[in-house]
Amino acid sequence: MHRRHTIIDSPYGTLTLVATEGVLSGLYMTEQRHRPPEETFGDRDAGPFDATIEQLEAYFAGELTEFDLPMRLDGTPFQRTVWQQLRLIPYGETRTYGQLATALGKPNASRAVGLANGKNPIGVIVPCHRVIGAGGSLTGYGGGLDRKQRLLAFEGAALTAPAPAVTHADALF
Repeated sequence: MHRRHTIIDSPYGTLTLVATEGVLSGLYMTEQRHRPPEETFGDRDAGPFDATIEQLEAYFAGELTEFDLPMRLDGTPFQRTVWQQLRLIPYGETRTYGQLATALGKPNASRAVGLANGKNPIGVIVPCHRVIGAGGSLTGYGGGLDRKQRLLAFEGAALTAPAPAVTHADALF
């Protein structure tokens, strides 16, 4: 696999962007838990990141609320399912780990959802920061709880447990 990376500044610290075969496959913060070793990022080259950088700049400027980028999310099938569910959480809203587990049809899997959430390889764009504990607590953010709190405040998200999301099954009754 051919990988390349670039490093950019953001209001939340330095971000490392990684592309695999020209497609975004990583966005890592400094001192991030589960950050792969630097030597796996490939050569430094800003080439494949123009659209990503443009959208991140618009997001940090408060002009973009939803990313539209091709991504390569490498993980287990369950992890990829969780990461897809994260992308459904609207800007400025939060969900609990339990709500995500229920939405996936696995209401007893909130811990597994939390583990998958923590291994999200594309932070910010795949908004794992929008997941909170059942009582509204800020738990388990690989980029650090301070960053999570700042990202949620930036988006105007309430730091209380949200109302349960309506699932497809609920809509049938």
